[in-house]
Amino acid sequence: MANRRVLVKRRKSVRNIRKITRTMQLIATARYQAAYNRAMAAKPYTEKLAELVADLSQAADNVEHPLMKTNDVKRSAVMCITSKRGLCGGYNAHVLRLAIEHLDKLKADDFETDVEMVGKKGVGYFRFLGREVKKAIVNLDDTPRFGQIEPLANSLMDRFIKGEIGSAFVVYMRFVSAGVQRPHVMKLLPLTREDDEASREASEPATTSEFEFSPDPKALLDELLPATVRIRLFQCFNDATVSEQVARMVAMKAATDAAGDMIKMLTRQYNRARQTAITMELLDIVGGANALG
Repeated sequence: MANRRVLVKRRKSVRNIRKITRTMQLIATARYQAAYNRAMAAKPYTEKLAELVADLSQAADNVEHPLMKTNDVKRSAVMCITSKRGLCGGYNAHVLRLAIEHLDKLKADDFETDVEMVGKKGVGYFRFLGREVKKAIVNLDDTPRFGQIEPLANSLMDRFIKGEIGSAFVVYMRFVSAGVQRPHVMKLLPLTREDDEASREASEPATTSEFEFSPDPKALLDELLPATVRIRLFQCFNDATVSEQVARMVAMKAATDAAGDMIKMLTRQYNRARQTAITMELLDIVGGANALG
């Protein structure tokens, strides 16, 4: 039978852990709500921009842009978005598994890859596997601001325009709803008219209209296409942030529930040990009384 003092110490430790996990669950819930509001606030702008770019692409079928050109460079940039902290269930594992599958697929197609890893967890995992990380990005805020994401998008666009890379991908956790998050690979560069039309179809149904553009569609595309790349990358970070907080909220709730179950089990064990000790003491008293009598 377990020692009662040991059981009391274990139960006290589990109660302290349950307080911590419960607090972390509440913090993750508050952060999730804030991140969700930020992501939803940015979505109308993203959808309207995609709709405008689609209209411009249809109006300027013969217009070419450097961000829409497909080149034969056998090098691709892959940005993988992971978390800075752990205790978020399988969030990082799912994203990193998909990233490795995508990198292996590119390698099988004779593509060289430059991995830009976001988050300490992803950087540590790739170093553990012995995989090369060209650029480690670990200094972003918990809720990245657009001013922090814009230089990353500009760097990818500059390398693509210069011909250093032939494509750019983003691997992240896509937020569908509070109950559904899926790891996803998004092709960021080159931009295609199919991507614009797909983004437009994903937004509110739009009616077909004719516009007169001033300045001309080419000048507008020169401004809007880089903005599209930046906002799409920013939306990926927003989705990743929301998904991370959901995963942490679920993981901490599961840990809190498990701690509660363990406290109940330890309480039962303590009560049995205490009852056994009382029974043994009574037997000793009765036995001593019988011996004296």
